[in-house]
Amino acid sequence: MADIYRTVDKDGVAHFTNTPSDSKGELYLREAPKRRPRGRSSGLEKTWMMEYAERVSRANNLSPALVKAIIRAESNGDRFAESPKGAQGMMQLMPFTQTRLNVSDPFDPIENIEGGIRYIKELLGTFGGNLVHAVAAYNAGPAAVKKYRGIPPYEETRIYVKRVMDYYSQYEAAE
Repeated sequence: MADIYRTVDKDGVAHFTNTPSDSKGELYLREAPKRRPRGRSSGLEKTWMMEYAERVSRANNLSPALVKAIIRAESNGDRFAESPKGAQGMMQLMPFTQTRLNVSDPFDPIENIEGGIRYIKELLGTFGGNLVHAVAAYNAGPAAVKKYRGIPPYEETRIYVKRVMDYYSQYEAAE
């Protein structure tokens, strides 16, 4: 296990460690076991996975609302989700994307969430921070978004972008 603890010193500087020296450290990020038994995700399991997604999002300066919206649109939090096109896990990563992002087990929610967050950050960089284009690229691929200079004219992608942006607004309002 590699839990991360956070303390804030008298000057307001945050410090992170995996070996807290006293009881003042606040648990910031709990690493879950790498492998869990296969089966449908339970409500309790979905809760810790979404909390993990929120913490990793914040640690990567990414909106937790965006990550939660993508997870909900992609798999509704089902860590064992598989699409007919081959996308896998909570964030529905394609096999070639998994390989590029060093995700060895797409059904491990920790690996999948961390890989998905790296991919979202990459897409946001590719599209100059344009959230709608990054979300469209998450679904249709960056080449299609570049080709059409925006959301591709695919019905599936247009519906997906609308769904993610609606969920994003809901989660953002709740934060």
